[in-house]
Amino acid sequence: MSGWLKIVGLGPGSEAMVTPEVTAALQEATDVVGYVPYVNRVAPRAGLVRHGSDNREEIRRAEQALQLALEGHRVVVVSSGDPGVFAMAAAVFEALEAGDAQMRTLDIQVLPGISAMLAASASVGAPLGHDFCCINLSDNLKPWALIEKRLRLAAEADFAMAFYNPRSKARPAGFERTLDVLREACGPERLIIFARAVSTPEESIRVTTLGEATPDMADMRTLVIVGSQQTRLIERAGAPLVYTPRSAD
Repeated sequence: MSGWLKIVGLGPGSEAMVTPEVTAALQEATDVVGYVPYVNRVAPRAGLVRHGSDNREEIRRAEQALQLALEGHRVVVVSSGDPGVFAMAAAVFEALEAGDAQMRTLDIQVLPGISAMLAASASVGAPLGHDFCCINLSDNLKPWALIEKRLRLAAEADFAMAFYNPRSKARPAGFERTLDVLREACGPERLIIFARAVSTPEESIRVTTLGEATPDMADMRTLVIVGSQQTRLIERAGAPLVYTPRSAD
């Protein structure tokens, strides 16, 4: 049996947002490897072994996946959203570069998924309709000083900003500091969107301003978007729409 490795994105939550390409890969797989909550999204079936592991074990699970593929298994590594956005694709390639040279002969593919930032943007309109950047607010793999530098430079460049991993129980102070930096750099009237658990039954969308935002509006299931100076809010019956025009002054 010829082994292969596919690194896939399961989308933000809804099964309707899993691409047909990813569904086909899962149907062909002998093994699924990933963080336990994501592995649990793949239904068990005969001939499929599910290998779940804890958070912060990305390199270990990447090494496991590569070894299984080397042994002839058809392996799918699962991430939520898109695997190339703060997820498992980079971890697999990091393990590949450091691993046995034989692993480089494997058939390895990355299959894209719908990212949380794109699902969150679509839930309110098009706040990422012009130039934007995406920043992971977790300081597990980079120092806070670098995060703050990037926040200030993004604000200076007037990007709309999408933030992953804004606030966890282990580091609640980071997002409070993020809001302080953004208020200082952007002003209190700047629009901010809190999109939690998008496309799931627990979905919650809140549109407010930096001046009204509080740290407890975000958790690890929340994707936060801050608009640029150009970002506009359209009031209407029901939920408002938010968009950033395609042109800039």
